[in-house]
Amino acid sequence: MLLFRVLAVALLLLPAAVRAQTVWEMATEYPQTAMPGLGVTTFAKHVAESSAGKLQIRPSFDASGGIRSAGMLAAIADGRVQAGDAFAGALEAEDAIFALPSLPFLVTSIADARRLADLARPFLATALQNKGQRLLYLTPWPPSGIWSKGPLKTPSDLAGLSIRTYDKISSEVFASAGAKAASISFADTMPKLADGSINAVLSSGDGGTGRKLWEFLPYFSEITYSLPLSVASVNQAIYDALPPDLREAVDTAGRQTEIELWLALSTRLQENYQRMRQNGVTIDSSPAPAVVATLQSGAAAAQQAWCTRSGPTCPKVLEAFKAGKP
Repeated sequence: MLLFRVLAVALLLLPAAVRAQTVWEMATEYPQTAMPGLGVTTFAKHVAESSAGKLQIRPSFDASGGIRSAGMLAAIADGRVQAGDAFAGALEAEDAIFALPSLPFLVTSIADARRLADLARPFLATALQNKGQRLLYLTPWPPSGIWSKGPLKTPSDLAGLSIRTYDKISSEVFASAGAKAASISFADTMPKLADGSINAVLSSGDGGTGRKLWEFLPYFSEITYSLPLSVASVNQAIYDALPPDLREAVDTAGRQTEIELWLALSTRLQENYQRMRQNGVTIDSSPAPAVVATLQSGAAAAQQAWCTRSGPTCPKVLEAFKAGKP
């Protein structure tokens, strides 16, 4: 942190002509076509517009710099990038609150997902602040389902999966169903499909379409496991070093980006499904009740374990959500 405070002071002392050329590197492990990629691209556009070109965001996708979601906050803190978008659930080791948006079978619609996001926002922002970072915007995802080689008709089919999961909780849920589950960065998923070490993936149609999962997994079970979030953040000291007009440009761009991402989500599911079907994916929109019930049973235990880890935050958020409060 001392290094960034020194940098912040140094930036303020630079001539205006030099500061006018400020560039932030902003990374995500997801493809440009996935929701986080769309978010980073949209944010970069709005920052350039709002700042009249004084601040530029240089995006990188597909973990091209080697930074995965789980390591994003550390990469921002270390100065490898100034900003980034990370899948929230992958950050639970940083703070239990980051797992909240991907709790299984909690939300079943975009409206529910947005309500949970609004409830979670101050807690997520505080967790980032404790890491010396500022929340820029939240990135919503379409519903997560199971990509597999064949249909999932019975609970025993779940037990035959070696599945890529995306956080600690999803690994616990699928392990409870008998599957071999491992939380793997999306950027590292395709090689493991190619070498056969996994034969299923927990992901949305959005992420799967971006990676062309149909090349290995031609079935998608629409279980609506969760509608998770990614979090976009910037190093607080870097943000604080900006003059007031550029800080306002960043804040405006973040708000506008999130608005547009929620609007995009409303049509994203059907667009993804259309492309999936065009590429030979069979979409099971009515998965076997026994399969879903098996996962829901494991989800209840995993959620209770998360509540224990998260302490008083759990009842504050979940009780408000379940009571239908905004």
